[in-house]
Amino acid sequence: MADKMCSVNIDISSSMKVKKSEGNGSCSGKSFNCKEWILDVVKFCKADMKRVMFSVKVGLAVLLASMLVLFEATYQVFGASNILWSIITIVIMFEYTVGATFNRGFNRAVGSLVAGVLAIAVSQVALYSGHVAQPIIIGASIFLIGGLTSFMKLWPSLGPYEYGFRVTLLTFCLIIISDYRRGNPLKTAMERLYSIAIGVFLTVLVNTLIFPIWAGEQLHYDLVNNFNSLADALEECVRKYLEVDDGPDQFSKTVMDEFPDEPAYKICKAALNSSAKLETLANAAKWEPPHGRFCNFFYPWSEYVKVGAVLRHCTYMVMALHGVLHSEIQAPYNLRVAFQQEIRDASNQAAQLVRSMGQDIRNMSISLQSSLLKRVHSSTERLQRAICVHSYLLTSSLHSDYSSTPLPGLSKCNSQALNDSEHSAEISTAAQETPTEEAIAKQQHRKVQSWPPREMDELRGYGQLEEVPAMRALESTAALSLATFTSLLIEFVARLDHLVQAVNALAKMAKFKHETVPRNI
Repeated sequence: MADKMCSVNIDISSSMKVKKSEGNGSCSGKSFNCKEWILDVVKFCKADMKRVMFSVKVGLAVLLASMLVLFEATYQVFGASNILWSIITIVIMFEYTVGATFNRGFNRAVGSLVAGVLAIAVSQVALYSGHVAQPIIIGASIFLIGGLTSFMKLWPSLGPYEYGFRVTLLTFCLIIISDYRRGNPLKTAMERLYSIAIGVFLTVLVNTLIFPIWAGEQLHYDLVNNFNSLADALEECVRKYLEVDDGPDQFSKTVMDEFPDEPAYKICKAALNSSAKLETLANAAKWEPPHGRFCNFFYPWSEYVKVGAVLRHCTYMVMALHGVLHSEIQAPYNLRVAFQQEIRDASNQAAQLVRSMGQDIRNMSISLQSSLLKRVHSSTERLQRAICVHSYLLTSSLHSDYSSTPLPGLSKCNSQALNDSEHSAEISTAAQETPTEEAIAKQQHRKVQSWPPREMDELRGYGQLEEVPAMRALESTAALSLATFTSLLIEFVARLDHLVQAVNALAKMAKFKHETVPRNI
């Protein structure tokens, strides 16, 4: 055995060649492609040109601050260290929108002023306390200021001023430590304050006068896009539910792919995650001066957040409809198509109302929405009446004689669909005696259109009769999934009333203009 083990030869050179070739292949696959990188950059810039403007403005502001050092005359007046503080202020304070810049500038100005006053006061007290007590007083003040500012920025109501407390602590420590050996706290504090003021002035000047990016406008159009996304997602979900598909998707596949063939669903999902963004934009917009169409002082930006919150509650219902669409338990297609006219009418009218409200916000106008709202309510009532009158279809789907006569209240299309269901049942019964290719195809079609798979005959063949009642109950549950879908759609319409009220409150507080002629949707 030892001889056999010792006689084993390992070809190291060949294995090294394989690893080397694999390594070369992986490196070549991840090699940098300059052309693709340039195309990605160009695509990123074309998606939103405001990004390019923001970058250019930051570079311009830093250049203007650096010119104070590059020229000899200004360098003799300000000095390199003070101008460095101006550059740091620009880099920290310059935000994407004008409102966020004003907010951060206010926090930095107040924080620097408070820190300067505290540093001067503590330094003067420590200076007249003697050499022994001076380091103790300075160390204790640093500890107290650090603990107090850190505690206050964690207070919920003081959260928007967190940056101001951070600046207070940083500026206080830098002033009092740098002045400890020089003994002139007033001069040090004044140098820091006017250098910070230069950075604040340049930041506000460049960000406000050169291609300003207003947080209010971005909040306005983001909310409008959420309205349109909600309407698109609702129509897409209903359309996919009523059309013939290839059977239920695998759960793991849909989770990994996140429904790549449904762009409206992704946009709707992004709208649900935009609550923090809307609140941030609203807080920034409060700091902006009147501009453009938003020329009113104290414009009600907080109402945009309230409308967005009500809109998200409506979006939850669309996401629930999407969950029913991709659930494992599905109602038979013939049963779904029996109510397709009522479902489409209700969803189309609701989507039109949502788009109309979004268009009103975009145009900052008030249109006559009472007619649209009445049509939404009437179409929803017809859907609810159809479900109530023909509710036996949802609980008696196992019997094939439910479609022997035309149902009152259903349209001609519904009666035809039910007759098709009866015809399918007759073919399935005949197939038990003489199976044909057409009957087998019908059985396969019914198998992918409902859950669980109808394998009653196989169960009887294997003698598992005790499982038949359970399978029948599950088939009844599959029929009830249609009731779940319609009830969620009706709940969506019910929540639209709250959305209309929120939009009307925004229009009243923002003083939207009135339209005398109703707009055709």
